[in-house]
Amino acid sequence: MIIFNLSNYNPGPFIMMGIPGLEQSHVWIGIPFCIIYIVAIVGNCILLYLIAVERSLHEPMFFFLSMLAMTDLILSTAGVPKTLSIFWFGAREITFPGCLTQMFFLHYSFVLDSAILMAMAFDRYVAICSPLRYTTVLTPKTIIKIVVGISFRSFCIVLPDIFLLTRLPFCKTRVIPHTYCEHIGVARLACADISINIWYGFCVPIMMVISDVILIAVSYTLILCAVFHLPSQEAHQKALGTCGSHVCVILMFYTPAFFSILAHRFGHNISRTFYIMSANLYIVIPPALNPIVYGVKTKQIRDKVILLFSPKGTE
Repeated sequence: MIIFNLSNYNPGPFIMMGIPGLEQSHVWIGIPFCIIYIVAIVGNCILLYLIAVERSLHEPMFFFLSMLAMTDLILSTAGVPKTLSIFWFGAREITFPGCLTQMFFLHYSFVLDSAILMAMAFDRYVAICSPLRYTTVLTPKTIIKIVVGISFRSFCIVLPDIFLLTRLPFCKTRVIPHTYCEHIGVARLACADISINIWYGFCVPIMMVISDVILIAVSYTLILCAVFHLPSQEAHQKALGTCGSHVCVILMFYTPAFFSILAHRFGHNISRTFYIMSANLYIVIPPALNPIVYGVKTKQIRDKVILLFSPKGTE
């Protein structure tokens, strides 16, 4: 049935318009996007390199951080190169299988990012609330189970989006007023009832994200309670310092994420130009800022970066 749908209802490519209303400025808009994307690639690759080669960084926290860096690379690479090809070369066409592939990796990396942040919050909870049990709770076997679990959960959440689209006939316009393929945006081009697509595409991801946010909030509530029971002010600052970078990354991820989800479902009065611009910034700015935040706020990484780029470190 899927093969039938793809061959009969979706024979031609979709046309992506970029950012409606700013077509004349696409070339100039692409320049900062390209710079931020390069920063994201370089920053996350340096982070992955340091975590891989430095034995002192072979800890659960940095393993989850490396997974976050890899997911951020997927998120930005799934969307930005195609966006730049639209802005600079007018390459607006994308095949239906190509659109589904891009959509899968964008949505999958988004849901997985949220799950990784939840796992990192659990890591910080164990490290601060039960420091003596840290190595016995977060064993390599446990970490592997967590990684497999959150990866499989993300896959199971996103995969139905693909099948919900393949069942739809696309006999109306194939013009997508966006720079990349997203589930609801593509579904609205179909000449069939898309109620299931709308409710699944909105309810399931947001329920998963909300559950992650609740668990993160619970973890940090317990962490704060434990921190305020520490005996000295220095201990307070040290414990909070280990969580500072993670809290910054959480805010950078969830604030625009909830805006994007809610605007797509309820923001009928929001300018399409503003919405699409913010959606594009979302897939490139957090991946670029995450390694910078961790590099500045995490002493172990900051010291290794300084050593890596110092003349002595390059000898």
